[in-house]
Amino acid sequence: MSRPEHQAPPEFFYNEAEARKYTQNSRMIDIQVQMSERAIELLALPDDEPRFLLDLGCGSGLSGSVLEDQGHVWVGVDISTAMLDVAVEREVEGDLLLGDLGQGLPFRAGAFDGAVSISALQWLCNADKTSHNPTKRLYKFFSSLYACLSRTARAVFQFYPENNDQMELVTAQAMKAGFFGGVVVDYPNSTKAKKFFLVLMTGGAAPLPKALGEETDHKGVSYTGKREQMKKMRGKPLKKSRDWILEKKERRRRQGRSTRIDTKYTGRKRSGRF
Repeated sequence: MSRPEHQAPPEFFYNEAEARKYTQNSRMIDIQVQMSERAIELLALPDDEPRFLLDLGCGSGLSGSVLEDQGHVWVGVDISTAMLDVAVEREVEGDLLLGDLGQGLPFRAGAFDGAVSISALQWLCNADKTSHNPTKRLYKFFSSLYACLSRTARAVFQFYPENNDQMELVTAQAMKAGFFGGVVVDYPNSTKAKKFFLVLMTGGAAPLPKALGEETDHKGVSYTGKREQMKKMRGKPLKKSRDWILEKKERRRRQGRSTRIDTKYTGRKRSGRF
């Protein structure tokens, strides 16, 4: 059976007829709700405390409704007008935005406490137009997402990687944008129940959550250590050196944060005398 992302671009595949399925097919709704609940669980949000969350590829608002049920406030972004029309008809409480994730997110820095995405991330790996470069689109998306999340936030993506190369492509661009984390695989030994969740963290490296269906240890693939190893292989500048400071300042600029301009004094050590 052909994968949906191979049949047409998302804005065309999710036409009015396809969008209606998400409000009429009870099995599809149940699956979406279950995956949404799991994604929220992996966010590790504080108990009984409403948060401002981002729903990426929100579609008809099914995952947003789960966020509402758990007391959170949310904003949804999707490229399909038909899906957003259904969300409006369903009178979801979240604010909705029509947009292409591959062109980046237009939100202010540090605006959100977390982000979830259900069955949307793999679409960014396609080149639906001659101008599309999946690597550049993924980096644009992840770097803008990193900028609009708080520095204690997580982003969790349930997605369907086509193969290991695609999973490497996605995770590499996420790590390049500044995220830590990796892939958690629930029920890895089941054909039907197996689910992939990309768990990204902004506040530094932390252990990946335990996967479901694994009694002894979680089935997870951490890319953080791999990234650190690659940095060392490239000759990462010493901490507090001029090169290290310039790299950090450039990273802050990409994240949209206020940063002082570079001068000849940047990184210069003080003599200790007055």
